Amino acid sequence: MPAGLLGFADLLHAANRRTGQPLFQTRYVGLKAGPVNCSQGLEMQAHGSIDDPLLDAVLVPGFWAESAAEVETTLKNNTALVRALSRLPKRARLWSYCVGVSLAAASGRLDGQAATATWWLVDTLRQRHPKIHWQAESTCIHAPRHATASGVSGYLPIAQNLIEQTVSPAIVQDLVKLMVLPRPAQTHDAFQALSLIQQPSALLRRLHASVEALPAGQLTVAKLAERLDMSSRTLARKVKEETGCAAAVYSRRIKLAQVAERLTLTSASLSTISHELGFSSDSNLQRMFKALTRLTPLQYRQRFSRQ
Repeated sequence: MPAGLLGFADLLHAANRRTGQPLFQTRYVGLKAGPVNCSQGLEMQAHGSIDDPLLDAVLVPGFWAESAAEVETTLKNNTALVRALSRLPKRARLWSYCVGVSLAAASGRLDGQAATATWWLVDTLRQRHPKIHWQAESTCIHAPRHATASGVSGYLPIAQNLIEQTVSPAIVQDLVKLMVLPRPAQTHDAFQALSLIQQPSALLRRLHASVEALPAGQLTVAKLAERLDMSSRTLARKVKEETGCAAAVYSRRIKLAQVAERLTLTSASLSTISHELGFSSDSNLQRMFKALTRLTPLQYRQRFSRQ
């Protein structure tokens, strides 16, 4: 996925422009110089080899994969790249994000280090690479010689940390404003990995969309099963197998994640949010929200709001 590589290079170029100094120089490298096929039918030119001894750091991007099996296939097809990453000089920093972390992990360069990755892949990576200290609750982990981040935009915190450490936090803030970059988002543990696009299976994506569409007062396993054209027993069994949670519990968490999103991204009153999402009463919403997060909606807004 070339977007992250291009975005990373743009951030460093902007830092050079902002400071008036050639602090950063980026190059696109591969196993050898030449064209590299990317997603969406795009092609990039590798200007040199990853074996270049002058490289100070290498950023391994994410690639399109929707299951652990697809990641496994990519690893098998890129053993030469993994070996090249393992041969990087010790002084060279290795950064990776999204499922690209699987390539960095396979190289052995993360052994003994803390690391994170896209949430749905962490359990597989934990089994495959037990020497790495996986911290799935973190979206980005920085170390002197390594950095890992989750999500397809994981290059952003890596680039921002690099600029902050090399130049200054003030320059980073200037670039955030100038380039309209997203501010680092804090998310309560209860709502980690609950966005629709992050669901690892078609069933969970359909369930997620159905929960969001239904008013909270109509949120029952029977109603969801009807919308998904299956029996309540089948839905309950499949959700339990895929998430480890009861279907009712998992669905309630998705609905409360909608509440949390509105609390942090809007200034709407709790009463308005409750009405829009179909809760039977404000007090019922408050009770369920605090039971899950141990915070009242007001406390949650104060702690996590991006306004």
